[in-house]
Amino acid sequence: MSLQHTILAVIRHGESRYVAECVDLPVVTQGVTLDETVTNLQEAVSLHLEGEDLHALGLAPNPSLMVTMECEPVHA
Repeated sequence: MSLQHTILAVIRHGESRYVAECVDLPVVTQGVTLDETVTNLQEAVSLHLEGEDLHALGLAPNPSLMVTMECEPVHA
């Protein structure tokens, strides 16, 4: 079994806040700014994985967090 070295997450702009959601983990958080959202996401993922057997979750030790952002196109 190949272990994942990266946890994927997506940030999108909600109605009044940014919302971050992990693709492979049941982790969702939000923030008013992008910086706050990323900080909250890092904390939420860390708390979710605390005390878990990463190998059993299919994760390598110390996985990194890769974040992408969904944006609406800007029209002229």
